[in-house]
Amino acid sequence: MAKPTKMGKGLGRGLESLFAVNTAEVEVSKEDSILNISVDVLRPNPYQPRKTFSPEALEELKNSIIENGILQPIIVRKSSIKGYEIVAGERRFRAAKEAGLKEVPAVVRNFNDNQMMELALLENLQRENLSPIEEAEAYYSIMDKLGYTQEAIADKMGKSRSHVANHLRLLTMPEQLKELVAVDKLSYGHAKVLLGIKDRSDMVRVAKLVVDQGLSVRQLEQLLKKEKAKKTTNIEKTLTNEHLDYFVQEETERLREVFGTKVSINLNKEKGKIEIDFMSLEDLERIVGLLKK
Repeated sequence: MAKPTKMGKGLGRGLESLFAVNTAEVEVSKEDSILNISVDVLRPNPYQPRKTFSPEALEELKNSIIENGILQPIIVRKSSIKGYEIVAGERRFRAAKEAGLKEVPAVVRNFNDNQMMELALLENLQRENLSPIEEAEAYYSIMDKLGYTQEAIADKMGKSRSHVANHLRLLTMPEQLKELVAVDKLSYGHAKVLLGIKDRSDMVRVAKLVVDQGLSVRQLEQLLKKEKAKKTTNIEKTLTNEHLDYFVQEETERLREVFGTKVSINLNKEKGKIEIDFMSLEDLERIVGLLKK
């Protein structure tokens, strides 16, 4: 009898209660009829959240299969199209194909589409080695296909709502950044910080900098802090200059009205000068008289 699947560390209470099926339903018992099914008529679970499989782990499993065979049958269901769909055991199936096996031992079970999706999600979430993007897509599938809320998922899995929400936010990132997270060139920590950048082009630019320079999450935070401070300084400087230009223009016009002649105010960094034109000595005496008032 196959050993029951262990709950992943840190998954919290009652993960299986989130689903209509549980791991017991994908165990193989002595009463089960084990069939040898051609690998050519098997296809992966269409609801499989895992998109990438570790080449090293598959290689290790392949070598084990070559030496010892497949010790635990895979679980399949009959496909409505042709052949069989894998319910549980896709890694064994992939490793068996790489090992050159033409057939694999399998147990046929009757599962509907919802149960297929539930089992695929359950199997992978329990292992806790999904990439952050795969985990996010798993949460989204549960919500989209089965109608669960973020609160329900968080409660059933013993996770915080922010954990679920933050993972779902990863799906809003540009595709190229999601790919970097999926292949672990950007960590989940990096992604959370990058999501704080509103401009998507800036987000991509900074992400590329992180990858190219191998920045840590802490270094990324410091970089964004410096950029924010620089941007704020530039904005304040622009506002100050705009205010000063407006003030100079207003005062120039006011002085022209007072003296009735051309007046120029010139600024040069921390100092400046006022130039008042006069047309004759009489005009100069008039302006001086105005200044004495």
